Amino acid sequence: MNRRRFLVGCLIAPLVPLRVGAQASKVEVGYCVGLKGLELAKSVGFDYVELGVSEIAALADADFDAALERAKQIGIPTPNANLFLPSSMRLTGPEAIDPEQQMTYVKKAFARVAKFGVKIVCFGSGGARRVPEGFAKEEAFKQLVAFGKRIAPEAKANGITVVIEPLRRQETNIINTTAEGLELVNAVADPNFELLVDFYHLASEKEDPAIILRAKDHIRHLHMANPQGRVFPLKWEEFDYAPFFKNLRDIGYGGRISVEASSKDVPTEAPQAIALLRKAFAA
Repeated sequence: MNRRRFLVGCLIAPLVPLRVGAQASKVEVGYCVGLKGLELAKSVGFDYVELGVSEIAALADADFDAALERAKQIGIPTPNANLFLPSSMRLTGPEAIDPEQQMTYVKKAFARVAKFGVKIVCFGSGGARRVPEGFAKEEAFKQLVAFGKRIAPEAKANGITVVIEPLRRQETNIINTTAEGLELVNAVADPNFELLVDFYHLASEKEDPAIILRAKDHIRHLHMANPQGRVFPLKWEEFDYAPFFKNLRDIGYGGRISVEASSKDVPTEAPQAIALLRKAFAA
């Protein structure tokens, strides 16, 4: 691909081509696919797999042990997990699950995913946090703050950081933007409760990527998809990715980025997506 075309569409910085011979990005590229996709993810070149917390928490003990052994045999790292809470575990509103029941689930879930080597748990769970009609958003926000404060020490005890994931308004009605996620992180005020930025949701909400600069001290993980169809990102010119990645480079982001998207041909498209994202982070 022509190096000047690689930065087409950048609205924030001048069109400067990547330096010839730029070093490969230190950012690892993973795949949100759960236990079923360990072999596939490894075979197509992903650095890691992002597991599903609720999937692992729901396993019978024998099935959990078998899944853990299988993951060790396959050998692809599993440092991240999403799908934190089942939608039945209500966090907001007058019928929110009581704190003791919340913590029973959280303790089991954290202990289990920690055995897989999970260090980051992504807190999307739009159904669980959805605010019931007629219930005050301010009160729901306070409930989420209280939940964050409860789970952060348990996360720390298991070597985990929880990252709140802003979700587009079609998927939930609270914490829809990175700015709102940052507000929640600041309210919880615990180093084991931080922020995830999902480009699909950021673009869907038409949020200015400059929020990356304001949230830089709290961003611990990224999700990625081409917003046009929520599919694998394949080509730089297919969407205006440039401002987002420029800001991530400017803040020196060095964490991980998980592809959370669909594909009709993972073996063909995964290497393209991985190469695109590595090049996007290259110095």
